Amino acid sequence: MKRVWSIAGTDSSGGAGLAADQRALDAWPGTHYCGVVAAVTAQNSQAVTRVEAVSPQLLDAQLAALESDMPPAALKTGLLADAAQMRSMAAWADRLREAAPGLPLVVDPVLGASSGANFADDGAVAAYRAHLLPRATLITPNRREAARLLGRPGLRRDEVPAAAQALRALGAQSVCITGGDPADTPDDATPEEAGMALDWLDSPQASGWLALPRIGTGNTHATGCTFASSAAAALAHGFVAADAVVLAKMAATHALRHGHAAGRGPGQVLARPGFHAEPALLPTMGWGAEPGGAGPAAERAAPLGLYAIVDSAARVCAVLDAGVRSVQLRIKQPAAATPAWWDGLHAQVAEAAAACRAVGARLFVNDHWELALRHGAHGVHLGQEDLLALEPGPRGALRASGLALGISSHSLWELARARSLAPTYIACGPVWPTLTKAMPWRPQGLGNLAWWCAMAGTPVVAIGGVLTPAQISAAAAAGADGICVVRMLGENPAATVPAMRTAMAGHWPATPPTGAAVPWPEPTLAA
Repeated sequence: MKRVWSIAGTDSSGGAGLAADQRALDAWPGTHYCGVVAAVTAQNSQAVTRVEAVSPQLLDAQLAALESDMPPAALKTGLLADAAQMRSMAAWADRLREAAPGLPLVVDPVLGASSGANFADDGAVAAYRAHLLPRATLITPNRREAARLLGRPGLRRDEVPAAAQALRALGAQSVCITGGDPADTPDDATPEEAGMALDWLDSPQASGWLALPRIGTGNTHATGCTFASSAAAALAHGFVAADAVVLAKMAATHALRHGHAAGRGPGQVLARPGFHAEPALLPTMGWGAEPGGAGPAAERAAPLGLYAIVDSAARVCAVLDAGVRSVQLRIKQPAAATPAWWDGLHAQVAEAAAACRAVGARLFVNDHWELALRHGAHGVHLGQEDLLALEPGPRGALRASGLALGISSHSLWELARARSLAPTYIACGPVWPTLTKAMPWRPQGLGNLAWWCAMAGTPVVAIGGVLTPAQISAAAAAGADGICVVRMLGENPAATVPAMRTAMAGHWPATPPTGAAVPWPEPTLAA
């Protein structure tokens, strides 16, 4: 069990604070909630009438009791009533990290209630900046809270990315400025943007807008608590911040769907298990400062099936002769590419594209999308670094080119980012350990492959470490639309391909898992 300590306030109405944190953490299997009372509030669904901090001695006693028996896998702070409590929490974070270096700390800077009550004076805001932000693994302010932490009257949407950078400059490792509240929608938002709940993520792994359709409900009390506690649970289970925020947005949106009114005022959200298995909850993520909404889905084509990755036009012809009908030409560009090298690449792409057209096969060209378009290839495959390197104009030209688009992905945030381009397929890898290229990612395994297939909303191909027919069968059974083979092709594809095709027999069309059969995703980067 991963123990998450939540240090926050009570809510006599049962909506927010520690009550919401417990519901959020209970939605995660293998997670144990430990609630530390920092403040007691008197409130109902309409107003907060009193807030009283617990004594420093009582706060320390609660934390010390847990430390001796139930050390945390993550810490999460919510309502802290005064600067003294923030100094105490900073000292406890330092102390706990002596025994557990890198212990995650999620700071939800609860500065006020949605009903209008103010929970933090200027001294408390200064204490957040001085003591908690420099120790935070992740902070999750809404736009009003982010503005107040920075001493600003408010934030327009176009100011949010710079505000996140400023908060990171104060010491926070990662920042997610949430924007689900309709009041956070800028006046100049398009109707499409107004219909989206946009959160800005700035982390060591990635930055961009995370987007999901806004849930039309008045039952929004405790959305922030649910988001922050869910992020803490993900960090406790080993996810890096960018992946933790993706999961937190899924959990909070799921809780909004199940909210209910308990009094005469706004109702509360209700966190429940199962959010990890609903494809509609997986957000899209934008590229750079572009909003993260998805474009129209690509038209579904015949399954990719056996997908050969080769490094020359001659090898393309060899795998075509062996019966393969999905091929990627991957010729890596040298550091100092000469004009002669480029002439040779043109010739290779042209020959490979012509050979594939002659037998009705699909050729994807790795990296060089303009060459693929020029020589009539079916599509292009791009890594995320290549797509990030493109300016918005060329990226839009690629989308408008008519080329089928395949995109690599290795983590939850990369999957969310790939989905925003509505690609023809998304590659999930490495499924097994691979020697083809050096990379920081852990093997995905069949569990993550099945999760990708269930959640991506577009065909998924398995790539990385496929060396046996049994692996091909297992990847196909997990729901993969295509299985990439490289080394397994050997010197003579005519001799190796028949066994691969036999291993795939009976698995298409692919049937990704649904509902209770969808596994939980596992981390793919060391935190």
